Amino acid sequence: MTPSESNAADRSTRAREICLLAPVIPVLVIDDLAHAVPLARALIAGGLPALEVTLRTPQALDAIRAMAEVPGGVVGAGTLLTPADVRAAKAAGAQFGVSPGATDRLIAACEDEGLPLLPGAATATEVMLLLEWGFTVQKFFPAEASGGAPALKAIGAPIPQVSFCPTGGVSLANAGDYLSLPNVLCAGGSWVAPKAALAAGDWDKVEALAREAAALPR
Repeated sequence: MTPSESNAADRSTRAREICLLAPVIPVLVIDDLAHAVPLARALIAGGLPALEVTLRTPQALDAIRAMAEVPGGVVGAGTLLTPADVRAAKAAGAQFGVSPGATDRLIAACEDEGLPLLPGAATATEVMLLLEWGFTVQKFFPAEASGGAPALKAIGAPIPQVSFCPTGGVSLANAGDYLSLPNVLCAGGSWVAPKAALAAGDWDKVEALAREAAALPR
């Protein structure tokens, strides 16, 4: 499939809605399945309902399946690399997908599965190619390594019709730099679910970090 053969309608309508739910989308690496439900509850209670579970651990799909049952949450799958990842994520209950980049086969698989996609881009050329596909909301990744907020601001000047969720090196310290940009809807970060808090089962700590992130201005 090529852009000329694809539906020209905006493919990012649902992705935009999800990105607007809160200033931050937690990027979660879950090593212990027992953490999935209490982690989701804590983040949602703290005001961060959109949750990205990365497919980087053997527990990821089961974690998505468990977290999808927690009321008030919108659970997605991150690190989608192949059509098989897309099918497995959708079967597990993912309501959206996130990828570090984008390929024709990955985009087609998301179309086939009806899975809204937040595709990754790091350069103006990649942003333009995804825009040809109809993606007006994209993931800027890896954000800090690609020039950070100044780079994303520069991309926004000639391509203002694309909005972003920057991810990769984003923290509480620099999230505001991104969220202040007119072409940023939200930011993705892992700081709201630190490994030490998860290991200790300190869900109050996670909820407090989520509340802090949810209060960030944008």
